[in-house]
Amino acid sequence: MALKVAFQMDHISGIDITGDTSFALMLEAQARGHKLFHYTPERLSMRNGKVEAGVEAVTVADVKGAHAELGDIVHTDLASMDVIMLRQDPPFDMAYITTTHILERLHPATLVVNDPEHVRNAPEKLFVTEYGDLMPETLITRDPEVIRSFRAEYGDIIVKPLYGNGGAAVFRVREDDENLSALLELFAINFREPYVVQRYLPAVRQGDRRILIIDGEAAGGINRVPKPGDARSNMHAGGRAEAYRLNDRDREICARIGPELKKRGFILVGIDIIGDVMTEINVTSPTGIRELSRFDGINAAGLVWDAIEAKRDA
Repeated sequence: MALKVAFQMDHISGIDITGDTSFALMLEAQARGHKLFHYTPERLSMRNGKVEAGVEAVTVADVKGAHAELGDIVHTDLASMDVIMLRQDPPFDMAYITTTHILERLHPATLVVNDPEHVRNAPEKLFVTEYGDLMPETLITRDPEVIRSFRAEYGDIIVKPLYGNGGAAVFRVREDDENLSALLELFAINFREPYVVQRYLPAVRQGDRRILIIDGEAAGGINRVPKPGDARSNMHAGGRAEAYRLNDRDREICARIGPELKKRGFILVGIDIIGDVMTEINVTSPTGIRELSRFDGINAAGLVWDAIEAKRDA
């Protein structure tokens, strides 16, 4: 059955198709005969309880520089769509949260992926704390004295924004680093929320694994290795992606959290594992599908659409 699918995302003209998961999902949907539409979050509106957006019909091609052909913007009742893919990038701020409230008016009659209510209630750096035995020692606070005490206990720490993404503003602060006070002053100016402070994991030098979980089941993973002189493995921050095969610990973690992810309506999730501990559960707009296909030939986009189609047929 052909579906009408709208992607709520950052504008398609600005994406890098070599690594963009939303684009991979579009290619697979189009290959299955689904009708694709595109709109950016600022075009979303709600009038008298009806959710609308200025959408463009879109045709995609796996060709750099000519990857999308867009139709005219048409203001459309989103209840006419079968599926909405909630795919704009974080930051997970009040603008992002507001879109989840609006899209919740449509779900599940129009299937929103991932479920907007549970996306809103599962910020990635907070959701992971529900599995304390699977993660490194972690502190969430903006209290400088508590952070200093945490560093005194563990010596080498990572400090990062609670709602950041892509490796932005992630700092490693060693025991003898005199910049901690200045860094916390800077964070206090720029972030109203608490910060995440974690014990530094030396195993990050061997890589930070991104594992994709689709409808509760592990699909595969890639390894992201930091560039020399940087503690961040994120590809936005210069990390290098390489092929990776899941080990027993990876599968153990996926088996623990998979049923809860499925229960919450998370069809596509990306978890991050360093060494033998999980650091994040990414549910907003997880990435890694293009790399997984390139390295291992795994059609994770196909698995996502298998799950979506099954839910629409149910």
